[in-house]
Amino acid sequence: MEVLRRSSVFAAEVMEVFDRSPTDKELVSQAKALCRDYINSRLVRAGVSWSKPEYNAPVPGGKLAEVSTILLRLGDELEYIRPNVYRNIARQLNISLHSETVVTDAFLAVAAQIFAAGITWGKVVSLYAVAAGLAVDCVRHAQPAMVHTIVDCLGEFVRKTLVTWLKRRGGWADITKCVVNTDPSLRSHWLVAAVCSFGHFLKAIFFVLLPER
Repeated sequence: MEVLRRSSVFAAEVMEVFDRSPTDKELVSQAKALCRDYINSRLVRAGVSWSKPEYNAPVPGGKLAEVSTILLRLGDELEYIRPNVYRNIARQLNISLHSETVVTDAFLAVAAQIFAAGITWGKVVSLYAVAAGLAVDCVRHAQPAMVHTIVDCLGEFVRKTLVTWLKRRGGWADITKCVVNTDPSLRSHWLVAAVCSFGHFLKAIFFVLLPER
């Protein structure tokens, strides 16, 4: 219960920064909170048992919750278009899930490939889908603690690669512009951008050769 309480307080603090220009640290904290929610959603969808309390608590109400909802919605569409890309990530990369170093190196290598040609919201959604797919693999292979590693790894990648881009757009709330229910042509904009990420991700699958450890 104490872990849940601390998690809720932290999430509330993360949510409050949407009312002003977020700092680098706050953007990273938000990225990790969104990642936890995304992973939890995919674990539930996969029917995988997951008992870590800090991951059972969803992102609370407010703007961060709206961002999380949209991120998951876009992720649903992305994964529907290319379901095989975002499943069985560990097998596609031919890596063991018993080594934190191997999992971290693999995730960062794929992330670097996804954004090799630039940053778009579609590619950001792709990054979260990869993180969630890898997290599902970890839990299925009795490595639930590795989920924490994936969340931290994504946060570090955001800090080094995406923070400046996010700040130029005013933060994570900018992703809400990707969904415009009344205009299908605008709604498809993020999908067009995301398609570019598939090539980079698949390239990483075939060319990031990590030994089995």
